[in-house]
Amino acid sequence: MKAIIWTNYGPPDVLQLKEVEKPTPKDNEVLIKVHATTVTAGDCELRGLKFSFLLRLLIRLGFGLRKPKKITILGVELAGEIESIGKDVKLFKKGDQVFGTTGPGLGANAEYVCLPEEGKTVSVAIKPTNMTYEEAAAVPRGGLEALHFLRKGNIQSGQKVLINGAGGSIGTFAVQLAKSLGAEVIGVDSTKKLDVLRTIGADKVIDYTQEDFTKSGETYDVIFDVVGKSSFSGCIRSLKRKGIYLLANPKLSLYIRRLWILMTSSKKVITGITSYKTKDLIFLKELIEAGKIKSVIDRLYPLEQIVEAHSYFETGQKTGNLVITVDHNN
Repeated sequence: MKAIIWTNYGPPDVLQLKEVEKPTPKDNEVLIKVHATTVTAGDCELRGLKFSFLLRLLIRLGFGLRKPKKITILGVELAGEIESIGKDVKLFKKGDQVFGTTGPGLGANAEYVCLPEEGKTVSVAIKPTNMTYEEAAAVPRGGLEALHFLRKGNIQSGQKVLINGAGGSIGTFAVQLAKSLGAEVIGVDSTKKLDVLRTIGADKVIDYTQEDFTKSGETYDVIFDVVGKSSFSGCIRSLKRKGIYLLANPKLSLYIRRLWILMTSSKKVITGITSYKTKDLIFLKELIEAGKIKSVIDRLYPLEQIVEAHSYFETGQKTGNLVITVDHNN
């Protein structure tokens, strides 16, 4: 089968299209013929080791010191068709159209991947009937991250919810999910992304290149900071008395500041790691089929152009998701 092989740590051109052995499902696994996958921030960060020194060291210990050895195919999201199943599989059958996330095993940037039908870090579910493979592949990671944090924020109807980094994969789903819960949604991102935010339901948009929302004097019930680049103290000041600050990508120092806020204020700072549960993926599927949320796709690239996709991702200009199509006829 064709797969994108991660040959080294470094820029996008360390990724190479190669022929590798097609996997065979274990007793509890399904073999998925991948029709669409994605490029995510996690893929780019892993490929380029764009982490703090300590985390870079841990990644090298986990994946390979000089170059990746234990896992050589990136990709965490996919949509496709089940080609075969292991003898113990009960939830799926051959021919089922599915979407999901691979978890820490990665491997979705390929023509085929094997995944357990159930797992703590792997989620696979029947694809929404009203989505293409390309649209469905863009859902799992961003959708589950957004759902996780907004649930932590206990969003209520009528609340003012600001989403910083609203134009990315997580952000575009967060805007729609918060809106579906009855919140007044304010989306913050760069100029070119604002029209998209309006079309998916944002009540107000703020161009961060022109205005710092933490200095406007406005206060919010919930601030969901997807990108983690705004002033921590500014965000805390911009919360109402019992407001909640949701922080998706915190720096290590912010964990200490979070404890101080919790001890000295009625405000809350919530962060943590998302658990990718199949029941939550099914919940997103139901919202999609009800017409309440949809994928936002910036560009489609064929598998053979994944280097170009990674390069575009790193420009920071992406709105929503970058989807990789897999053509099995080539």
